[in-house]
Amino acid sequence: MNLLASALQAVGLFLATNIDDIIVLSLFFARGSGVRGTTRSILLGQYLGFGAILAASVLVAVGATTFLPDEAIAYFGLILLLLGVYAAWRAWRGREDDDEQKTAGKKVAVSTVAAVTFANGGDNIGVYVPVFVTVGLPAVVAYSIVFLALVSVLVVTARYVATRKAIAEVLERWEHVLFPIVLIGLGVFILVEGGAFGL
Repeated sequence: MNLLASALQAVGLFLATNIDDIIVLSLFFARGSGVRGTTRSILLGQYLGFGAILAASVLVAVGATTFLPDEAIAYFGLILLLLGVYAAWRAWRGREDDDEQKTAGKKVAVSTVAAVTFANGGDNIGVYVPVFVTVGLPAVVAYSIVFLALVSVLVVTARYVATRKAIAEVLERWEHVLFPIVLIGLGVFILVEGGAFGL
């Protein structure tokens, strides 16, 4: 897998796993409206929280590649496939979590943003680990660079969305469709690329 393809896949994966963060971050911006330093606190908190998610994902992936035989790696695609199917089922059942509740009653502080970002990123770790296990070190570096660059884009977008309710509603409406599609697609790609089940 070349680095350009990895970078493009990283963009898609980041968007699919972090669209819901735009809603959460926009709520922080709305709450801190008019308060000096709000943008800086949210940006720093988002980087700290997402950095912890990324570090955890890389550490778990390194552990998996160290102790598992090469033939088993392709089957990590099943995790993404199952997560995608589960996300699609939840969306169909109308049981998506209300991310707005996660920020209720909290002040805008670096530690609060970081904690909410990390707590909201459990699914990110579950998605990133199977990808990192299968793509190799150069691609993991490419993914990480793209992810970290996109964190600032995410914060800027959330700031914009905070003042435009219609956009926030569209993102919230379609996140549940995009997320499972990307996961299922990546899962199938990893299974086929790795020759799982003789594919």
